[in-house]
Amino acid sequence: MKTMKPAAELPLNTILAGDCIEAMNALPEGSVDLIFADPPYNLQLKGDLHRPDNSRVDAVDDAWDQFASFEAYDQFTRAWLAAARRLLKPDGAIWVIGSYHNIFRVGAALQDAGYWVLNDVVWRKSNPMPNFRGKRLTNAHETLIWASRGEGAKYTFNYEALKSLNDGVQMRSDWVIPICTGHERLKDAQGDKAHPTQKPEALLHRILVATTNPGDVVLDPFFGTGTTGAVAHMLGRNYIGIERDAGYRDVAKARLARTRPYDKAAIEVSTSKRTEPRVPFGQVVERGMLRPGEVLTGPRGQTAKVRADGTLVSADTKGSIHQVGAALEGAPSCNGWTFWHFRREGQVIPIDILRQQIRAEMAADLAPEPPQKRLQKSTLRGARPN
Repeated sequence: MKTMKPAAELPLNTILAGDCIEAMNALPEGSVDLIFADPPYNLQLKGDLHRPDNSRVDAVDDAWDQFASFEAYDQFTRAWLAAARRLLKPDGAIWVIGSYHNIFRVGAALQDAGYWVLNDVVWRKSNPMPNFRGKRLTNAHETLIWASRGEGAKYTFNYEALKSLNDGVQMRSDWVIPICTGHERLKDAQGDKAHPTQKPEALLHRILVATTNPGDVVLDPFFGTGTTGAVAHMLGRNYIGIERDAGYRDVAKARLARTRPYDKAAIEVSTSKRTEPRVPFGQVVERGMLRPGEVLTGPRGQTAKVRADGTLVSADTKGSIHQVGAALEGAPSCNGWTFWHFRREGQVIPIDILRQQIRAEMAADLAPEPPQKRLQKSTLRGARPN
């Protein structure tokens, strides 16, 4: 059985130089929470691309994006995906972005490697580069695949945070975000694009808010100019970047040096109620917060009595707070915590208030004691007679 190194031994918040597969294989197994990968697209460009005015388009024609064949690209893809999966914690996840040139091949390799696809997301570019030759549709989107390490993994998904980002509406799988332009587009010493496929920070912000928590470790095996690292640093996440190109590493280091994290209170996000501890209604009755025989009322004047075992009984049915509420509403399901109310001193109060009170007490019990209080307890124990 392999012994995993503690997270403290990880090269956190650094850029590793070299081949991504070799670098990943040298890192501790099961040590990373999330991977964001922007691998080579294998665009298969044939010759230069020009605009109608005959000016040359700065396209992706670097050596790192060129492969001898689809078979060579597939071998590379399978190798880096295997190395990445070894690094993920059991409940870790991966995001891979690509274009129509490569994303379908990557998607098949993901599934073959044992990953479990959770969603595909269409990043729709609000300002795409036009199709200059007029022989195809304007390529206005890229595809992201979000996958857990395996089926059944308890991956991180901050549903409520994404909903808040989307003005209170459930986040869809088509994201409209502009490509990098203006001040966000990094330039080299000659004033040219520092990287041809630099991703917008808005895209990484959404991904990291949605699928990581503060303090998580995010790995980017194709670090480029460091968008993943910059956003991770701002959001209070740890990053590990891998980049073989010295020029890109230099740009990324300069970028990260001027990136500052947000205030600690600002990186907390809205959490789902599903993550809160479960409180049975019977616990409310056991603790005397509601008494057997007490009458609860529904939104349309429905009534039911509390029973000693934490169930309810009405004129026509009995069961849990959810079952009785659903029966009285004629609905397939019901959230009894928000459906039922009780009276105190003339006020109508939702029973969910009682659940939140118990949860607050549970949280207080789990919170670490201040050092001074622990010292007082230790002193008192030492003063006890034998």
